[in-house]
This record gives sequence, C-alpha cells and structure tokens, in this order.
Amino acid sequence: MLSCSRHAPRPTLSPHITRRLYNLVVFAFSSRHQLQDFSFKPRENSNSRSLSRSLSAMGSLGALDAPLRYPVFRRDESVVDDYHGVLVSDPYRWLEDPDSEEVKDFVQKQVELTESVLKTCDTREKLREKLTKFYDYPKYDAPFKQGDKYFYFHNTGLQPQKVLYVQDSLDGEPEVLLDPNALSEDGTVSLNTYAISEDAKYLGYALSSSGSDWVTIKVMRVEDKGAEPDTLTWVKFSGISWTHDSKGFFYTRYPAPNEGEKLDAGTETNANLHNQLYYHFLGTDQSEDILCWKDPENPKYMFGASVTEDGKGKELLPFVKLIDKFEASYDDIANDDTVFTFRTNMDAPKYKLVRVDLKEPSTWTEVLQEAEKDVLESAIAVNGDQMVVSYLSDVKHVLQLRNLETGALLHHLPIEIGSVYDVSARRKDSMFFIGFTSFLTAGITYQCNLESGVPDMKVFREIVVPGFDRNEFHVNQVFVPSKDGTKIPMFIVAKKDIVLDGSHPCLLYAYGGFNISLTPTFSVSRIVLARHLGAIYCIANIRGGGEYGEEWHKAGSLAKKQNCFDDFISAAEYLVSAGYTQPKKLCIEGGSNGGLLMGACINQRPDLFGCALAHVGVMDMLRFHKFTIGHAWTSDYGCSEKAEEFQWLIKYSPLHNVRRPWEHSPDQASQYPPTLLLTADHDDRVVPLHSLKLLATMQYVLCTSLEKSPQTNPIVGRIDCKAGHGGGRPTQKVIDECADMFSFMAKMLGASWID
Repeated sequence: MLSCSRHAPRPTLSPHITRRLYNLVVFAFSSRHQLQDFSFKPRENSNSRSLSRSLSAMGSLGALDAPLRYPVFRRDESVVDDYHGVLVSDPYRWLEDPDSEEVKDFVQKQVELTESVLKTCDTREKLREKLTKFYDYPKYDAPFKQGDKYFYFHNTGLQPQKVLYVQDSLDGEPEVLLDPNALSEDGTVSLNTYAISEDAKYLGYALSSSGSDWVTIKVMRVEDKGAEPDTLTWVKFSGISWTHDSKGFFYTRYPAPNEGEKLDAGTETNANLHNQLYYHFLGTDQSEDILCWKDPENPKYMFGASVTEDGKGKELLPFVKLIDKFEASYDDIANDDTVFTFRTNMDAPKYKLVRVDLKEPSTWTEVLQEAEKDVLESAIAVNGDQMVVSYLSDVKHVLQLRNLETGALLHHLPIEIGSVYDVSARRKDSMFFIGFTSFLTAGITYQCNLESGVPDMKVFREIVVPGFDRNEFHVNQVFVPSKDGTKIPMFIVAKKDIVLDGSHPCLLYAYGGFNISLTPTFSVSRIVLARHLGAIYCIANIRGGGEYGEEWHKAGSLAKKQNCFDDFISAAEYLVSAGYTQPKKLCIEGGSNGGLLMGACINQRPDLFGCALAHVGVMDMLRFHKFTIGHAWTSDYGCSEKAEEFQWLIKYSPLHNVRRPWEHSPDQASQYPPTLLLTADHDDRVVPLHSLKLLATMQYVLCTSLEKSPQTNPIVGRIDCKAGHGGGRPTQKVIDECADMFSFMAKMLGASWID
C-alpha cells in the first residue's frame, strides 16, 4: 500500500508543517523535475569559520558625493572552461572557496566598502526606528488540533522567533511548548519544521542554526515539556511523520561527512547527494534507525514520506510502486483504505482531483475536473465526506466546500480579496480554521463550523497593527502586455489619490520561477516605504511562477526563461508610461530565483532602473548545479553540461553578460543603476559565491578596469553573518536588512523623508 510518485509540495521559506498524517506514502523527487524548497519571498514575520569574519550588518548608498574607491582583486585569467567548443573564462573561480583567506579578505573589504556607503544614507536610522515601531505588534498563526489539544504560534511583537503554544481547549490557558528564543542569545536558532504525534504526547521538531538548511531533529514530551534524548543530525529538506502508535517517525537525511572532515554546517558548498529515507524509533540512537528507501543509481533524487490520516501502514513495507515516471505532480488528499484521492497536473496544467484503488492501480477516475481558468491550489479533507478546496483566480484565492466523494460544489466560503496561507483541518473534525492575509490585512484567522450542514464562519482572531490605517492606501491590479502580447498581472499598492505625474519612488518586486505564486501578503516594510518615502509598491506575477498553472510555469523556464525577463521589463515600462514613476525613481527587487531576475534585467536594460536590490541570487548559470542543492534547479534552468541547454544559459547568465552600457548605447551617460547584492555566510541554498563572483565582475568590468569610468552609481554588496537564504531570520536581522537596503534605495532614488 505504499506509493512512490513525484510529489510537488509548495516550496516556501517559512517553517510550515505537515499537520495531516498519512498511510505511508513515499515520494521521490527527480532533480530534473522537482525543486526542493527553493523560494525567496519578502519575509517579515520571521519567524562560521568561512565568511563570517567581521561581517557586520551593512547597507547602501545612492547619488554619491564622491566616486567610490573600489578594492582591486586578483583575476586568474588562466581559468578557462570549454563548453561544447565555446571557451568561457572564470577569473574569479577562487571566490568559490569560502574557507580561503583570500575570500575572507575579499568579504571584509566589501563589508567596509558597503558600510562606507550606508553611513551616508540619511534615512537609515529613521527607517530602523519606524520599522521597529511598526513590527512591534502581536502576530498569530491559525491554530491546529492534534489529539485532543490545540496548538498555535505567536510572536508578541519583536521576539526574534515565534513561539509554539499548546492549550487543552480553545478557551483553555495557553502554555509555552517550544520557545526557540531560549535556544540562542541572538535569536539565530530557529524552528525549521515539526510534527506532533497522533496522540499529542510528543513533539518532533527540527532546529536550524544561522539560517542553514541543515537541521537537527529533537523530541519533546508535550505534557511535561521534558526533552527526550533523541538527536538526529545531517538532516536537510525533511519532514517528520509519526506513525500513529507514537513509537517513532519517518524522516530523510544525507550521509554524514567523512570522518575528520572539518565542516561548519551551512557554509560548505559540496553537492547534496544520496538522500535516504529512515524510520526512527523513539528512545534509540540514530545509528539504529531503519533505512527504508535509497536510490544509489539516482544520487540527486530526494525523498519524502508521510503517514496517512487513517494511520494504517504497518504492513506497507516493502514498497509497491504506484506511479513510476516523473511525468506529473501527485499530492495525496485522502484515502479510504486502499482508495486514494490525489491532486495532480497529469493532463491538467491547472490541476484536478483523481481517484485510484491501489488494488487496481491501472484504473483512475476523475473526481474534480480541471477548471478552465483557475488553478486548483489545494484540497483538504474535512468533516468526514467533505473537502475545503482552494483555487487561485487571477492571483487571488477563492475557497469552496465540496463533496469529497463526488467533487460536487456544496458552498462558497466568503473571504476578502487576498491570500489563504493556511487551511487547518482534519477529516475527522467538523470545525476548521482558515489563515488569511492581504496587502492591507495583517492577518485574520477564521473559524468555520460545519456541524449544522451549512458553513458557519466567524472571525476567530484578527491581527491589529497599531498606527496602521488601511484606508490610507489603495490596491489595484492591472494586466500588462509583455513583449509577446501575453497579459501579465501586476498588483500596485499606493497611497490613495496619488497623482500619476511620474514623480513617485517605486519598488517593483517579482520572482518568476519554480511554479511559485506571489499572492497578496501584508508587509510592514512596504507600508513604511509608502507612508514615509511616498513609495509605490508593485508585485509583477511574471511567467515561471504558478499563478496560472503548469503552462504558466513552463512558459518561463528552460528554453523560455527569457520570457521572465521580458515580462518584468514590460511591467517596469508600464509603470513609467502610466505615470506612476520614471526610470530614475524605479527600484527593482527580487531574491533567489528573483535575484537571478534582477541580475539579468540590469544587464539587459540598465537604463530602465534607478536602483536594484538582488537578494541571494543565482548568478553563475553555468556552474550553479555543482553546489549544495543546485542540481535540483536544472528542472527550471537546464544544465550547461548539455550543449543545447548551455546555449540557453549563456545568453542570460548574469555573471557572463556584464557589459559597459556606454559602449553599446549612443547615450554616453548610460550606466548600470546603483546595485546592492545581498547574501549571507550560511546560505547553503544559493551559496554566497554567486553574489561574490558577480560583485567582483561588475566592479572590475564597470569600474576598476577603467581609469575614469562613466560608472559612478555604486555597485556594492551586503554580506550578512549568521544568516542563510532567508528562512528563520530573527526579527532584528530582518529590520536591520530592511533599514540598510531601503535607505540605500531612498538615497539612490532621491526620495525624501515624510514624517
């Protein structure tokens, strides 16, 4: 009764937990077909020997009073690679070694250079003060039930990490179950994932240090908050799934490093290979864990396992293959004994629900057909024979209650225009919770009771931000034609009644990759920018994401990746032509795959932007697959080891397309916009070498290689310490980074402070 299939979990940075437990379903991820956990979004409720020497928090600058004096670094012209007959030099290959003294020196000099710029940004401390004030509001996640207890996360305001609470009933006195803030002085130990056993006796939880993807799994007793001795290491990209007898759980891990190998986990760059699935018996040493699945012939594959909600599964080993090809995504929704319901995009790019009996694995029936326009994002079983279905409709969520057996529509669940970030439900319960947010709503938890047969929805808890008045702002959605005519959705958030005279500072954000959708979410920092810098905030839902299903995703990946850049450039051009802003007032921002987007767009249209903020970007498109989990991204990018795919990559790779604009433009004043590249010493998702190599290349090509360069806009890097790709960053680090990068933006755009 064990199925092995391609599984497509929604990759996010937030430590989101699998709350439903299943009959053991094992999933394999192919590096060519599945990205594991590779997203970067604007995150605010955040909940080393190598690069960390003297890495103070740093910042930015703009219209500089005097030219920057860039440090000069060695170029090794002897490093040349032959890609299918094309010779490509890589003079900063030495920056790939995070432990070398030369790299540490490079980092230290960049830190000092950037700090010299940030010190001139006069809004830096004002922004830090306002951000600190506005972040200081109580934050809650939707509660969830396990056993006979309720659990929820809460941050009082400025706590570094959110805290997990437990209560015997919704009216019961909440008690702290796990407080990550007690685990480190600086808040850099964070909760990465967790699972509570079916009887609510045990909490299995995984801790990350300094933002690394590596985690350590530990176990706690819920009743007396006591610690069990269990400690599991070398775990990455793993869930925790308890068997219903509470004797243990499934998890995945990688082989431990060779004996004697020095390793500051999170700063290494070697590839993550040979993921394996284990079962851990409570109270035993990790060395005794049972190896359940490995695939030595496919070392790049990743696996996951979850126990079904009915808890059956003892007789499931050995495994039986249900789906054996990486042709589509399958997400299990519910099962009745051997009859399973899946959400899939097989022959349905906007997803549908299908059903199969494991006793007759060749016969599949359709439960809920693919919608014509809307994307079926999730379906969660509730109240026995019903399910809560979430659709994405023009980048806004729509909730429905449907019959689980037939798929028939029963009720529409009323919510505002915005994002459903959580549906906290169990099939055995008639009551569930909905977590909602939007650009102007910090957070609402709805409680929905189905006992009467008609959904009874009420506000369970609403998050209030002191001093914030949503009536000051207006949200608009426009559809911008891209280069090929495709309509690209874009949200525009601004103060009410602004005049479209091109005078406003503007921040344009996008991601565009890996089937990830950017839906409306509340952002303290963007509200502060709108209120105190008069800025307009925009999100462009470019191709490559999941906003319109798998076809939208594929239209921005592999050979069609240029569509992402065309879409983003078209969105920027629209903001100028419609009178929202002008190029010198337009700042662009993106992270991870969105950092790649920034690098490509400033190369292709340096004239269109007044400032660029590129977080933890994939900048070396010819070598990304060689480091940590980079091999998993070939699904979206391709790989330079294949001749055809090399030709795609070399055309837009940020590192390989830095050009002097003044040599290619009749406008001799043309130059790159002020650019801030942001990375961190423990980013083991997109390793820092990407940003470091691009920083060195841009500073050389545009600045230090010429005696009097027309490039007067600064090209600098912010290199954080004890931080990773973005997940688990403590509140103070989030505030410090926002103050640095947005004061840099303000100075570069000439934005003045509004009290």
